Amino acid sequence: MRLAVCCGMVASPTERVQRLWTRLSPYPGGRWLFSRMLGWIVPYSGSIHPRVEELRPWFARIVMADRRRVRNHLNSIHAIALVNLGEVTSGLAMISALPPGTRSIVTGLTTEFLKKARGTLTAECGCQLPPALADGLEQVVIARITDYTGEVVARVSVTWRLGVQPS
Repeated sequence: MRLAVCCGMVASPTERVQRLWTRLSPYPGGRWLFSRMLGWIVPYSGSIHPRVEELRPWFARIVMADRRRVRNHLNSIHAIALVNLGEVTSGLAMISALPPGTRSIVTGLTTEFLKKARGTLTAECGCQLPPALADGLEQVVIARITDYTGEVVARVSVTWRLGVQPS
């Protein structure tokens, strides 16, 4: 909360993300700084060191480097690191355009692992909100993860429950 107050930001996560991206992304190093702040705000997602490359209403593209820390015993990127990447990408795509005062929480995750993931990975997610946003609405958002050759290595379907943030 201190970060929001000291930067003159509102408390809503949606508005915080939108304002930070708009403020930082145009500048050299701004995307890197935004990505670091995202990792600080959402510590578990920060554990994979996501690098936000593009963020606009209903779309996000995030890159994750292949590091020893995210690998498994098969010398490929761990399944949970892939799920984490898909979840953070879907969340950013969605909250980048939610109306102020909307909150979201994950209620389900389904992942299709299509091949071993190695090298730098890119997750992309494009989504849209239903015409009427009702409290308790469930929205499925899909992130597609590709490897450095462009092959899809995983698809992560995230079910988000959307609602009105209590005052």
